[in-house]
Amino acid sequence: MKIRGLNFLIALLALAVMPVYADIYKCTEADGHVTYSNVATKNCKKLNLDPVNTSPPPRADTKTPSPAAFPKVNDNTQKARDTDRRRILESELAAEQKNLEQAKKDLAEQEAVVLPGERMQGGAISGGKVEERLQPFKDKAALHERNIEAIRKEIANLR
Repeated sequence: MKIRGLNFLIALLALAVMPVYADIYKCTEADGHVTYSNVATKNCKKLNLDPVNTSPPPRADTKTPSPAAFPKVNDNTQKARDTDRRRILESELAAEQKNLEQAKKDLAEQEAVVLPGERMQGGAISGGKVEERLQPFKDKAALHERNIEAIRKEIANLR
């Protein structure tokens, strides 16, 4: 029963999303199974559906001018905002660099430690267990590296 309801829902969503230029038929089989199709077969009834949207899409080349009462910012105010943004980004960059250094330090400390459960019989170190334990530390360092790169891109995009 749930599958029939899901099929019906999917069919209705498909009708709502895509413009339909063909006739749609609701077909009920002898066992009560309902399907929808654009091809009429026996035991099918044509559905009369109103078009959802018949207007053409807006043209992409038309620009809407700003209204006359739209707030404008003078050059000095914009320069002050840009300066504040640069200062904020630079402080975020410094904080991320500090966090990266700490993450690398934590990773190095964890790499130097071998826990008792990571030793196999005979004293050899199990690489899989060590890698599994170190992965969160590597992920944290990689996250800070990505953040630094993103902040540097933002700073480069400033005027």
